[in-house]
Amino acid sequence: MQLTIKALVLLVVLAVISGCSSMPGSGAGGNWVGHTESGQASFYADRYENRKTASGERYKARQNTAAHRTLPFGSQVRVTNVRNGRSVVVRINDRGPFVRGRVIDLSRSAFASIGDTSAGLLKVRMEVIK
Repeated sequence: MQLTIKALVLLVVLAVISGCSSMPGSGAGGNWVGHTESGQASFYADRYENRKTASGERYKARQNTAAHRTLPFGSQVRVTNVRNGRSVVVRINDRGPFVRGRVIDLSRSAFASIGDTSAGLLKVRMEVIK
């Protein structure tokens, strides 16, 4: 049996997708509530204002939204700055960040509500609440 390049690529893509199904909360009836992560949070640069996010929404710096690599769109996440204890609740509407050590990418207003934007990065703990 001879496989074409397209068929081989399709098989690889399907293998990768099926491997992702073992993430916490995935699959039918998956529940992410209570899932926590710790790491660095960054925020969107001004140039992304009004660009489409992975969910199809437009990014707005004044809304409390965020990007996460795997959480379902619409998830509500409490993000806490571990240095000062301030927290903010954001809604996931985009994918990312794709930088090692970063766990979430916040809108500018969400970041500013828990830390100083001149810092660029914050050490945070995040918890899915809804």
